[in-house]
Amino acid sequence: MNIILYIIRKEFKQIFRNKGMLPIIFILPVLQLVILSNAATYEIKNIQFGYVDADNSSTSRGLIEQFEASTYFNVSEKFPSDKEASQAMQEGAIDAYLNIPVHFERDLQKDKTKALGVIIDAIDGSAAGVINVYITQIIQHYNKTIVTDLVQVSDMAQQPDSIDSIPLFWYNQTLNYKTFMVPGILVLLVTMITLFLSGMNIVREKEIGTLEQINVTPIRKHHFIIGKLFPFWVLGMGLLTIGLILAKVIFNTPMLGNLGLLYAYTSVYILVILGMGLFISNFTDTQQQAMFIAWFFVVIFILMSGLFTPIESMPKWAQLLTEFNPIKYFVEIIRMVMLKGSGFTDIFPLAIKTLVYAIIMNGLAVWSYKKTS
Repeated sequence: MNIILYIIRKEFKQIFRNKGMLPIIFILPVLQLVILSNAATYEIKNIQFGYVDADNSSTSRGLIEQFEASTYFNVSEKFPSDKEASQAMQEGAIDAYLNIPVHFERDLQKDKTKALGVIIDAIDGSAAGVINVYITQIIQHYNKTIVTDLVQVSDMAQQPDSIDSIPLFWYNQTLNYKTFMVPGILVLLVTMITLFLSGMNIVREKEIGTLEQINVTPIRKHHFIIGKLFPFWVLGMGLLTIGLILAKVIFNTPMLGNLGLLYAYTSVYILVILGMGLFISNFTDTQQQAMFIAWFFVVIFILMSGLFTPIESMPKWAQLLTEFNPIKYFVEIIRMVMLKGSGFTDIFPLAIKTLVYAIIMNGLAVWSYKKTS
């Protein structure tokens, strides 16, 4: 036990003596959490919006006023024809425009229906889909108002029955996208920092030649590995603590569940990441090699973790591959615990998979580490 404590003490001294490593540990995670949580969002605002109003009626003007009142649209200008509006979209001046045809108000009063043209720049398919939803909601809301007015003017007895839906938004009542993103970004920071630092730290011993000196000492393999990785386990738990404090203070992220349960799971998850870092370092000779390989796997894991895109939207083969992705489990669990208040029984199946992953990765890392004496 004393041998492990000496190694741990040595590692902490080595970490804090490295002035280049300290900003990566303490400053970079704070900046990334604040910046990424504000920048990484699917919410689209400041949509440049134009329109072609060939009717010039009170009804068409009322519809345009609905878009002007929306916080998502910047109504830029009125175009005299569809040709000019199309040209403006081609030049990138507008993202979408509305084409209101001639006799729009008359046909709406007469036939109770009229088609509108909605043209959207769909180079970014995801953004186009969101813009279409915004436009459709505004038109439908305005349509209900117009239909009600027409029925009241014509005949109150003919007013049709309607069914209204009352939405209830659980776990994120304000529909704030940061509430969804902040826990995921926190997972990203804990993963990247612990993986990179643990992998590069052992390789650094190879570069400066001290690893060979340690290998010929009476220190046993498990003493060396525990002493090497424990400081980064502590740093990972510290990063989680800092991230949770920032999430609450800056973003007011809900924390409905038991934080002790979250810390218990994170302690197991970090073992997975440390095992991966040790495994990578065993097959690399320089810090650049370790960084490149770690970055290669991290990018794949992040993109297939459900952090930015739903796993349910992926192809079946990709969904099967995500079962081997440890980041996926942490993203699911941190959102379940923080936002839903899930308990131990809710996260137990995912926690067991993570524990098995930790045993396998650390077993492979220890097996692949060669100590000569």
